[in-house]
Amino acid sequence: MQSVSKLRRLQFPTRSNVRTYAHVAGLLSWYLVGPVTRFCDIGVKIEYEIAQQPIYVVRCSGERPFPGQDEIQVICVKTERPLKHHVTPTGLAFATLSDEAPSFHEYFPDLEPLLQRVNFSKLPYRHSIKYEGRFNWKTMVDGYQECLHCQYTHPSFSVYYPPTSYAVHNHQNFSQHIADPEKPDDGLFLYFFPNCTLNVYGGGMSSFRVCPTDDPNVTRMEFDYYHMESGEKFDEYFKFVRQVAMEDYELCEKAQSNLTKGIYSEGILNPEKESGVSCVASDKPLARIGPAHTLSVIHAQVTGKEHHIWKVNTILE
Repeated sequence: MQSVSKLRRLQFPTRSNVRTYAHVAGLLSWYLVGPVTRFCDIGVKIEYEIAQQPIYVVRCSGERPFPGQDEIQVICVKTERPLKHHVTPTGLAFATLSDEAPSFHEYFPDLEPLLQRVNFSKLPYRHSIKYEGRFNWKTMVDGYQECLHCQYTHPSFSVYYPPTSYAVHNHQNFSQHIADPEKPDDGLFLYFFPNCTLNVYGGGMSSFRVCPTDDPNVTRMEFDYYHMESGEKFDEYFKFVRQVAMEDYELCEKAQSNLTKGIYSEGILNPEKESGVSCVASDKPLARIGPAHTLSVIHAQVTGKEHHIWKVNTILE
């Protein structure tokens, strides 16, 4: 349990402060762009958006089936300048907007050993999809960072990954979701601060980016899908993961509607089951570059022997 004095230091930021921090966090963060199998063809630009800034990834050279670190470039569309990028030994590419960002290994010091479990160059790119939802981007990420809702919202997913044993392990700037603590190698589910995810299971991989728009109540979801198989096996996998995604989509729209109407504004976080959300109050904050968790404004208090963390669900940009 943390001291009362430490918890009382958590203050409610103003709207402008949240915007300023979100802007800085966006510039200094490292973002997942995908496995190298997404960038096989020389000269083909693959477009992304980071912190509402358009970028593209392009393979410039190389004769191998998949590009290495020096064979791709990440380019900012507005300035046409190359951006810092990093390709992990197992073939996963990341990029950042700012030259002032910490190095990849400073930002994610614990990540690469975890990624060694998966050879991402063995997962061919299959499909992408994007659409908008009527919810704030933080509403979606808050939902991803806990699985208390999984049993009643994701019945098909819960058959394979029982929520009763679900756990979230928080690291510096990312979280690992473990469906069964006794089988930590069964699937790989990762959240990368501030708005990217990676999900490896069922013979395939999906990743999604939660992209803010000019309307704080509208978010654009961008999904990429990779799988070892094509045809019927991929179709079966795609149907399953899309079902889970749409269940989350509907839940987020309903939650955002209640937030916007003022039906509720705060609730109690379970320190064990919602540790992915409440990690701001821990001794090892999620984000190194500033206040650990911009997804929710957190106020914590200790009453007697009970440790209550109150989450105020903001609807700020």
